[in-house]
Amino acid sequence: MPLMRTPRTFAFFLEASILLFFSSTCCHAQAALLMEEPYGFFGTVNPTGHTALYFAHICAETPTKLRRCEPGEMGSVISRYSDVSDYDWVAIPLIPYLYSVDDIADAPARVNRATVNRLRDEYHEAHLLGLGEKVPKGGFWHGGWTELIGLAYERRMYAFRFDTTEAQDDEFIARMNDKKNKSHFQLLFNNCSDFSRGVLNQYFPHAFGRGIFPDAGMTTPKQIAYKLERYSHKHPEIHLEIFEIPQVPGNRRLSHANKSISESLITTAYAVPIAILNPYLAGGLFLDYVVRGRYHMIPKGTQKLMPEGLIALTYPAEPAENPLSASVQVHSAAEVSGKGGISSAATAHPVLKEVVATHE
Repeated sequence: MPLMRTPRTFAFFLEASILLFFSSTCCHAQAALLMEEPYGFFGTVNPTGHTALYFAHICAETPTKLRRCEPGEMGSVISRYSDVSDYDWVAIPLIPYLYSVDDIADAPARVNRATVNRLRDEYHEAHLLGLGEKVPKGGFWHGGWTELIGLAYERRMYAFRFDTTEAQDDEFIARMNDKKNKSHFQLLFNNCSDFSRGVLNQYFPHAFGRGIFPDAGMTTPKQIAYKLERYSHKHPEIHLEIFEIPQVPGNRRLSHANKSISESLITTAYAVPIAILNPYLAGGLFLDYVVRGRYHMIPKGTQKLMPEGLIALTYPAEPAENPLSASVQVHSAAEVSGKGGISSAATAHPVLKEVVATHE
């Protein structure tokens, strides 16, 4: 299994430490909506995909209990699932969520099915047994704990990173820990995107409502990401930035783009039987798709975050002014090459530039 070089790992953590030091005076925290593409058979039947929420300063004390992150921790991903015992949400650290490993140095650049299964099994044995015996591994028809880790082996994701405040994060932690973590999953009107919509409404009250159009009143990953992107136009203070987290090649075919409900029904094989059975319904769906169901929010040339570039999700887009801010340029997101190079944020500061030159 090809592993990333140890010197690069050292440079990554040194960069993270320096950036955290420089931004320590900033009152902002960070979060990101993860729009995850559909894959496999279920992704063909239901090509809407999945959403999750990443918090840079909220960590998982256990998969069902949150706490403030300690220095050096990279936050956690929280989402609603349908088949993880009776839990409504589960929190997983960022690196295991993407790659099923604890150490970024162990994230493979290419995998096969055997490697993916091994990494998942090892992480499950080490960290997820506390979820209980009722949580199955998951398979073709039903999900399970395999949905919680190694997601980058299955699909591509887009991270819509935005600023929050420490007070908002503290309130969210308290609310999630206090209320009963009991499953409320329902595919049509209480799914993973509805969970994300509810959390975003906690941070930005009354901003993410449910409407009849588009998507027949249902919430989809593409819709909630679009609403967040539109919200950022009226509220530039959240400093929305969009990143791509690529799918790790080798395990399965590349995932495909998220679709809205109307787009799923009109642009796939579903369109033929719908048109035959009810042409008026088909016309309504087509009109909904054309007028409201086409979401355009992924800019061309979106920056890709390879494993060692994920630090771009953890620091403010525009930190508070300090004597070193001009040279650090923290707000310029880490620009990582396809070969997994160190971020441009590192080269913006002479100390980091020297470290990268030494350890590349």
